[in-house]
Amino acid sequence: MSEAKSPQSTVDVSTMTAVVAPQYGDSSVLRTEVVDRPDPRPGEVLVRVRAASVCQGDAHLLTGTPYLLRLGFGLRRPKDPIIGHDLAGDVVAVGGDVTGFRPGDTVFGSVNSGAFAEYACVSERRLALASTGLAIEEAAALPDSGMTALQGLRDVGQLQAGQTVLINGASGGVGTAAIQLAKALGAEVTAVCSTRHLEIMRSLGADHVIDYTTDDFTATGRRYDVMLDLIGNRSLRDCRRILTPKGIFVSSAGAPGGNWAGPITWMGKMVLANLFVGQQIGILLMRPRRTDLEFLAGLTAAGKLRPLIEERYPLARAAEAVQHILDGHAQGKTVIVV
Repeated sequence: MSEAKSPQSTVDVSTMTAVVAPQYGDSSVLRTEVVDRPDPRPGEVLVRVRAASVCQGDAHLLTGTPYLLRLGFGLRRPKDPIIGHDLAGDVVAVGGDVTGFRPGDTVFGSVNSGAFAEYACVSERRLALASTGLAIEEAAALPDSGMTALQGLRDVGQLQAGQTVLINGASGGVGTAAIQLAKALGAEVTAVCSTRHLEIMRSLGADHVIDYTTDDFTATGRRYDVMLDLIGNRSLRDCRRILTPKGIFVSSAGAPGGNWAGPITWMGKMVLANLFVGQQIGILLMRPRRTDLEFLAGLTAAGKLRPLIEERYPLARAAEAVQHILDGHAQGKTVIVV
């Protein structure tokens, strides 16, 4: 009598689990679904996602606000329903013309959409090899916040060693990266945050910390070479008042402008103000670049930069992770472990 063969399980490699936004809304519209796994096109890398982080851009694209965003991302519903931008993981396959990566590489970077999934296809120009000194969750927390802080301070703010910089909104993902990057560039750093974040700001290297719940940073009498504004809660006049005569104001936020135009009105005011004032007023619009990711990886390898992670969620609880960002006042980054 022959032995009965035990059934063998099979894995469908053509599908994957992903977090999908079938419509615009808050985190309650998010669904975890089984969808087709993407295939890399020329110039793309297929990454098995091990961790992803939530950024403000994810929240804006989920809610579809300001409404002008929908002209590019879908008028009635998102064109790309799988959300998420920042990820870290392992290369599974590469498309044609890819020369910088090969299967097995551990990478981190930024995708247009699709990071909250088991697999994602990413342009090789938006990826870099992850530093061996970082945990995979830390690597996933780095792209958006790290590149925004780097481009704001180094490129737009032209921050130099020996200069002074004030970071308004220092406790979030960009702010905590900006403190460390400013110190790595040799600057003297003043961080503005609420009471519960004071000690962590000092631990990240801030030379001075201002608690905005008790003190007005525009009324201290101090002047700064660069101000990086990540909140947009003060007038341009207030911000210019704390700058040196040749100081540079860098905004990646913008004052609230409603659900239609968002910060576009604010940006227009800054462009106009540049025509009449001696100080420079810069608008920060981060552009993902492989060279910047490699620069950040080098700083992490040297021990000069480490992302601050406040919360970790499994992929099945991605909606809670997004809601944590929508609620505001997050400290550092929120990461989804896949």
